[in-house]
Formats: sequence, structure tokens, C-alpha cells
Amino acid sequence: MEARVYAEDPTRNFMPSIGRLVRYIEPEAGGLENGCSVRVDSGVVEGSEISMFYDPMIAKLVTHGPDRPAAIAAMQAALDGFAIRGIAQNTSFLAAVLAHERFHEGRLTTNFIAEEFPDGFHGGSPAGETLARLLAVAVVLQRVWDAREARISGQLPGRAKAPGDDWVVVTAVDSHPVTLSAAGEGEGAGDAYRVTGADGDRLVESAWRPGEALFRGRIDGRTVTVQVDRRGPWWQLTHGGARLEALVLTARAAELAARMPRKEPPDLSRFLLSPMPGLLVSLAVGSGQEVKAGQELAVVEAMKMENVLRAQRDGVVAKVHAEAGASLAVDQAILEFE
Repeated sequence: MEARVYAEDPTRNFMPSIGRLVRYIEPEAGGLENGCSVRVDSGVVEGSEISMFYDPMIAKLVTHGPDRPAAIAAMQAALDGFAIRGIAQNTSFLAAVLAHERFHEGRLTTNFIAEEFPDGFHGGSPAGETLARLLAVAVVLQRVWDAREARISGQLPGRAKAPGDDWVVVTAVDSHPVTLSAAGEGEGAGDAYRVTGADGDRLVESAWRPGEALFRGRIDGRTVTVQVDRRGPWWQLTHGGARLEALVLTARAAELAARMPRKEPPDLSRFLLSPMPGLLVSLAVGSGQEVKAGQELAVVEAMKMENVLRAQRDGVVAKVHAEAGASLAVDQAILEFE
């Protein structure tokens, strides 16, 4: 089975993405214990640049197994270990397709994406057992992070920082109180932790250390790989194509955080934004000009393709923010309307 890893954003109708691969970790290749094998055919390394002038394919991921379900499972595990940062890419979409019941049954046609994702692909949110595992991983990550911070020198006598055991994992949807306790050394290299919450008790074993992009370990004896990103105080965890953003706080900090006002996102409805990075080939309108819905406004070229941007409604151009010939970043303003 083969999957093509592309520099494109599936949440933006598969628009191409360009930039530098600031982090690039391929899954471990070779034979696996269950009779499966993994191969990665790529022409890039960490630090390579994906430009607007060439094909956006990053790599081909190939798995082989004794049967179709085994090859699918091997590819799902390999995608969890394929960490790419600096550009948008399609591994989350590939994981969503592999997990789809219709794909497992082999009922595929060229209309698969249109039929199964009629409103576009918006990314996956973890639920059920996947969510429970990621919550447990988030707490362990925070515990290891705090343990490192507790070793800082120059602390006041009697005021040394000590990691706690009671936490609240805050997500965009709700909060999850959990308790963490050390469980000694795991079966392999690394530490073991017992994480207890409203949905049960889990044993997490891992040798993860701050700065590593991949959390490799075992949860209740099952091997798990989770991609880890730190966004300020937030943990961004990706597994099986689903992404969880979690803030791990003490109970008191979670109580205070719940009282913080939420910042509303800016209103960008008056702007024509570039949907992709590329070259602004031409502008069809100017400042003060009236436009009608469906009228051509600009042409942006990226990955050897010209993309025509059209007005979504009637209006008047108030300001031109970019001239023809300019190199555009994704979401860069091109026009502003009154």
C-alpha cells in the first residue's frame, strides 16, 4: 500500500503549501515483528525548502503486510511517526482516510472524497479511547516538563518547586481532572506513571524528554506514538490524524483560568486573503472600483497552477494591499473592501 505525503493543506481544499522543513522525522523503516514492513521514498531532509515552482510531493510512504488490514495498520502507525513541521501537509487527511470504514471495506471510487467529505476536510478531533489516551499523555508530558524545571539552581531554601500529582487537563471543549502517580520503571527504558481520571485508570510508560517531537511509549501495554508540539503553555498532540490541544494546570490554576475572558477572533470578512502562498500574477480591480459577486479579482500562481480569486458578494474596493508581481504568504491581504 502506498500513500503520497504532499505539501498541501487538506483543510483549505488541498491548497499547496511552501516553506522550509524546520522539522522532518520519517517513520522507522524496515521489517516489523508482525510480518509487515515500512519503506519511505523521499528526496528531502530537515532544512529542505518546498518552493512554489515544483511538485509539492514530499515523500511516498509504502507499507507491506500479509493482508490488507495488516498493511493499513502498519501505515497508520507509520503516519503517527511522520513528523513534519514548517509547512502544511496531508498526513492527517491520509490517517482519516485509512480509518474510514468504507476504505477498509474497499468500496472506493474517484468520488470518495466528494462523497465522504462533502463540506471539505476539517481535521479530526479525538474521542473515546483515543481522547483518554491523549489526556493521559498530556499529563505525563507536563509532569516530565515540571520535573526538569524543578531542578533549576538558585531556588530559595524551603521554596523549591515540586511537581504535584493532581491536575486538570483543559481542552477547547471541557476540563478533565486527573491524578498522576509514579509507578516505577517501565518494562522498557523510561519511567512509568499511573494516570487516573473519570474514564478509568491507565499505565503510561515512556522515556520521552522535553524537546523531543515524538512521544514513543506504551499505554496499558500497547505501543503508542504521539506527535508532540509545545505552543506556549499548551500541548498540541497528534495521533491517528486527530489533534488535541491541551493545557495541563493545577486545580487552582484551572479555577482561575476559567474566569479569564475569551478573546474574539478578528473580523476578516472585509479582506480578500491569499488562500495559498504564491505569486500574485495580476489584479483585475483597483481602489474605489465597484465589484459584483463572481467577478474576477486576482490571479495567484503556485505549484505551476494559476488560481483565479473571485468576489463572493457585491462591494467596493477600499484599498489595494498587494501589487501584481508580489510574493504572497498564506492569508496575506490582497484587497480590502468598504
